Parts: sequence; structure tokens; C-alpha cells
Amino acid sequence: MLSYVCRRIWALIPTLFVVSAAVFLVVYLIPGGPATALLGLEAEPSAVAALNAELGFDRPFLTQYADWLVRALRGDWGQSFFLRMPVLSALREYFGPTLSLAVLAQCVALLIALPLGIAAAYRHGTFFDAATVSASLLGTAMPGFLLSFFLMLFFGLSLRWLPVAGYAPLSRGLAEHLRYLLLPALSLGMVQAAYITRMSRSALLDVLHSGYIRTARAKGLSETAVLLVYGLKNAAPTVLTVAGQSFGSLLTGTIVTETIFGIPGLGMLTMGAISRRDVFVIQGVALFVALIYVLVNLAVDLLCAFVDPRIQLGRR
Repeated sequence: MLSYVCRRIWALIPTLFVVSAAVFLVVYLIPGGPATALLGLEAEPSAVAALNAELGFDRPFLTQYADWLVRALRGDWGQSFFLRMPVLSALREYFGPTLSLAVLAQCVALLIALPLGIAAAYRHGTFFDAATVSASLLGTAMPGFLLSFFLMLFFGLSLRWLPVAGYAPLSRGLAEHLRYLLLPALSLGMVQAAYITRMSRSALLDVLHSGYIRTARAKGLSETAVLLVYGLKNAAPTVLTVAGQSFGSLLTGTIVTETIFGIPGLGMLTMGAISRRDVFVIQGVALFVALIYVLVNLAVDLLCAFVDPRIQLGRR
């Protein structure tokens, strides 16, 4: 297991290097520049050129990238022009709400998806199975923002059970914190639940039709033992992979939901940085998001290898 962990961590280095180059290139190609954003559109070209020279944005691409990469490895991700704070401090401040929202949304998704996926696979071919598949397809096709508006109208404006927008930090109490996050978490979690339900159903269905399941039943094992001991155990790597991908997308893709519900997370930080051309923040957010996604996938791979040792040997 230790050698597998080392191989997987070593394989991350070229991935992160390519990601960092792609992030820097995308930000480098954004029209306009920080000098224009700082001085305004009416600024004299000479003033813009002078500020670009002062900030180092007039140097060749590779020079800028090498300088940025070295500073990033040293823990210096730059200074936000508009927030007046280091980029790493801004990321720490804005990541908290996003992490809370992602964790709650993932809990919602798993609580809905796993029972439905397992029950639908076990009752394959019945009306319940068909209804679950239809509902999951509908949930996958439904745009997240539309579901957000429906939840806001029903639970926020009609029933007045939950606030329709805003954010309460954890320092104001767990109940108040969750009350503000519940609607956006439901919006994100229900969409993810539809995807996880379909994939967990398919994974368990494949396992339940395999030869060793028929053998277990022929030996007289109870259906509960067949489902829990043989079915879920062998379907676990697929379910874990899907759940990990879902959590990664929740951590890195909540921009629309955070904007709709007014949550001061990474989405709001990103939108503000793009609109103001705050390049160091844009680079920092993009690199941070990519890093999170890579680390979540690494954690999922290691967990799958722990659950199913055949993965360590490349036999699955």
C-alpha cells in the first residue's frame, strides 16, 4: 500500500506542473490588464505602460511564469490589488463558506442517493426502479439555478421557513450557520444526488448479476448478507469514485449557487476578481481549485485501493 501511495503522489507532480502552466496561460491571455483595471479605461497609454513595467507585466511570458511559479512554491501567491491583502489570506477567508456549503451539500446528496440507488438495483425491473431512474434523469437534466429559484420561492418566500439569501458564519452558532446554508445545499445536493443515484444503481446492478453473487445465493446465504457482504463491498470502489468526483465538483463549482444565494465563498471571490482583473487573485483561485480537485481525486484513489487491494496491483 505504501508503494502505491508513493506512486500516486509522485504522479501528481507533472499534473500540477501542467495545471499551473495552463492557469498562468489562461490568465495571461485575458484581454486588458491589471494596469488598465487599476488606472481606468481613460488612462493614458504611457501611464499604463509605466505601471505594467513597474509590476513586471511587460516581461516575456516564460519569464513571468517562471517568476510566478517560484514565488508560488515559496508560499507567495501575490497581493490582491483591490482587497489589499495577500492572495493566500483571501483564499483562507473565502474558502470557509464554500467548504461548509460543499460538505452539507454532499451529505444531502449521499443521504438521498445511496438508499435510492441500492433499493433501485435490488428491486431491478419494478415500478420503483423505473421511477428512480426517471427521477434521477430529470434531476441530472434540471439546471441547478432553476432548482435554486424554486427552492427560494417555496421554502423562502411562500413558507418563510428559511432565509432566501445571506450567510451566517459558524461563530454565530451551528444552527444559524446551517439555516442559511440549507437551501443552497439542497439545490446543489439534489442535483448531485441524481448523478450518484444512477451510478450507484448501475454499479450495484453489475455486481448483483455476477457469478459469485449467484454462488453465494446457491449456498443459502440470506439476501441481506448477499447484498451487504458481497454486493456493496464490491460496488464500493465505483460508488466512492463517483462520490469523490461529486465532492470535488462541489468544492470547485459553486460559483452560480453562491452568487444566487449571496454566499461569500470562492465563487464570489472569483467573480469579483474577474470583473476587476485582479490577476493574482484569479491565478490563485484557479491554482487553488485545481489543487483541491487533484487532492480529492488522490484521496478517492487511495480510499478505493484500501477498500479493494486489487487496484494497487493494477488488476482492476
